[in-house]
Amino acid sequence: MEDFGKKWELFIRVFIDKGGYKTVLDGLLNTIQIAIFGLIIGMIIGTILSMVKLLPKYKKSAVVAGKICDIYVAFFRGSPMVVQLLLGYYVILPLMGIRVSSVIASIIVFGLNSGAYVSEIMRGGILSVDPGQMEAGRALGLSYWTTMFKIVIPQAIKNILPTLGNEFITLLKDTSIVSFVGANDLTRAFGYIATNNYEYIVPYIVMAIVYIVLVLIISSFIRLIEKKMRKDERHATIH
Repeated sequence: MEDFGKKWELFIRVFIDKGGYKTVLDGLLNTIQIAIFGLIIGMIIGTILSMVKLLPKYKKSAVVAGKICDIYVAFFRGSPMVVQLLLGYYVILPLMGIRVSSVIASIIVFGLNSGAYVSEIMRGGILSVDPGQMEAGRALGLSYWTTMFKIVIPQAIKNILPTLGNEFITLLKDTSIVSFVGANDLTRAFGYIATNNYEYIVPYIVMAIVYIVLVLIISSFIRLIEKKMRKDERHATIH
């Protein structure tokens, strides 16, 4: 116990006296930004992909577009996230002549990766909506895309909200790999503290606790949204 006390003192010395908390706060901000914006990009891409894959297949263009979407999903679901990140930052973006910070590059890659998973989540959500909703929209003269965006998608999102929450939590935890491209995240920030005092136990325990707290906060927030949505549905049914 006394030995742990000394380790804790070393951690506090680097964390406070040597300004380690600034690195941790910067890493926390980057971690949250990458996860949030990655999910937003993923939801946009995933929604479009799911709608394209559900297009009626009586046109050749719809079949071709569906195959392209399948290849996209297969690549991002079939290869490790760290490989995608390294390829994106060190190969694809430089070849395209695009120069961005490691954080922006991480957001782009995380968004593209999330899009593949969200597309399957969204497709399941769309299929769970009564087909009569699409038929009713088309009967009113709305186009396929308008009916999807205004009628079907809002209902689908209600059905898949818990799964989207899990996707956000997964993205948050996966940000621990962005240090491979030099981005400062929580993992790299606590690693900085550990290497500054050559003591790894306390920094990594604290890091694990921070991740757990973040996940618990997100989970609680999602549950609150679900309760509110169920309450609104009950009121709508009563009235």
